[in-house]
Amino acid sequence: MKVFLDTNVMLDFLGEREPFFEIAESIINKADKGKLTIFVSALSFATCNYFLSKKFGDSISKGKIIKFKILSEIVALDEMIIDKSILSTFSDFEDGLQYFSALKANCQYIVTRNEKDFKNAEIPVFSPSDFLEFYLNNKP
Repeated sequence: MKVFLDTNVMLDFLGEREPFFEIAESIINKADKGKLTIFVSALSFATCNYFLSKKFGDSISKGKIIKFKILSEIVALDEMIIDKSILSTFSDFEDGLQYFSALKANCQYIVTRNEKDFKNAEIPVFSPSDFLEFYLNNKP
């Protein structure tokens, strides 16, 4: 099962943001146990590091990023993704970058807390809690 995590879910986990942390942690734990593969955009690492450094400091932020990198597959941000996002109907450029990154990685699902921003997606988009429910009912 190939699952693309939007930046907000990655940040919920790494930033230990309540009330979202536990659900994000449950998804990450499934990847850690090899039950699914999570993909994230290279852009998400930069965004998360920015916010994590403000909250935890540079050293702790870097440690969290290093550990997360081991658990995830990174989708490179390239010219094709940028062009597709520019030409897309996404009103938020960053959402387009995330979406086309998920497509490039052949992900089956996108997990985000901003489902409405992906209303025209060609692959299923779930909130973290809805994804966990879906996963429990459709274990591979």
